[in-house]
Amino acid sequence: MFAAERRQLILEMVRANGAVSLRELARVVQTSEVTVRRDVRALEAEGLLDRRHGGAVLPGGFTRESGFPQKSHLATAEKTAIADLAANFVEEGEAIVVGAGTTTQELARRLARVPGLTVVTNSLLVAQALAHANRVEVVMTGGTLRGSNYALVGSGAEQSLQGLRVSRAFLSGSGLTAERGLSTSNMLSASVDRALVQAAAEVVVLADHTKLGTDTMFQTVPTDVITRLVTDEPPAHDDRAATELQALADQGVQIAVAGASGSDSVPPRQPRRDVSLPGPRRVPSGGAAGLRATSVLSEPAPGSEQRAAARVADMRRR
Repeated sequence: MFAAERRQLILEMVRANGAVSLRELARVVQTSEVTVRRDVRALEAEGLLDRRHGGAVLPGGFTRESGFPQKSHLATAEKTAIADLAANFVEEGEAIVVGAGTTTQELARRLARVPGLTVVTNSLLVAQALAHANRVEVVMTGGTLRGSNYALVGSGAEQSLQGLRVSRAFLSGSGLTAERGLSTSNMLSASVDRALVQAAAEVVVLADHTKLGTDTMFQTVPTDVITRLVTDEPPAHDDRAATELQALADQGVQIAVAGASGSDSVPPRQPRRDVSLPGPRRVPSGGAAGLRATSVLSEPAPGSEQRAAARVADMRRR
C-alpha cells in the first residue's frame, strides 16, 4: 500500500472513531507501528489529526465520543486483559455498580461467575451479559435510553440511584488525566456516572493506555476520588502514558497493570472481614448522603501502591 493510500485510510479511521491506537492502526493498514507513527506525524503536520499517547485523535484537543459499533472493535485485547484483572477485585456477596462502556461489558461477562453478587447498572449491555447468571442479581436504573452506547441516562437514572450505597463502582470513560481525572464526551452520560460514583465507597476506573492523557469535555470522576485504575501495559515507546500513570500514582491512585509480568499487577488476596463502608475516597464537599451498609471488603496489600509506582517507573525506563 502506498503512503498516500495508507494515510488516507488512517485519517478515515480516526474521523470515524474519534481516537484510535497506533496498534490498531498498524493492524488495519497491515504495517508496523513505526511506519504508522511516521504517517500520523505527517498527518498532524497538515493539521488533520493530533497525536495522543500511543494513538491519534481528531484535532482540537477534545475527542468526540464514538458509537458502540466503533468502540467495540478498538483495543479489544487490552479491554479483555483489563476485565480479567478487574474481576479479581470483586468479592462474593458484594453489591457493586457498573457503568456503561465496552470495557465494563467485558467485566460483566466475568462477573457472571461470582456467586451472591448484586450489580446495579444503567447499561443494557452489562445487564445482558449478566442476564443468565442465576447467582447474580441485576438491578437496572430507570432513565431514558441513549442508543449510541445502550445506556440509561437522564433524571430518571439519577433519581433511581439516590439513597443507594454499595462497596465499589466500576467505570470507564473517554479519557483519563491526572489533572482532571476521568471524563467523557457526553453531558448526560457524565451526570449519571457522577451519580454512580456518589453511591460507592470505592471507585475503580477501567481505562486502556490509549485513554491516558486524553481529556474530554465533561469530568465524571476527579482524580482524588479514584481509588484504583486498572489499565494495560503501555507500549515501550509510549513515555507519555507511563508519565501519566506515574502522575496518577503520585496522587494516591492505586495502579493495577494488566499483562504486566511478575506479581506487581495484582495485589494478593487478604483475609476477608466485615467492615462498615466509608465514604468515597476524598469526596469533594457535598458528597451524597445515603444508606450505609456492611459489606465484605478485601484489605489492600501492604506496599501495593509503592510496588505500583515502581512498576510505572520501570516502564518509563524501558
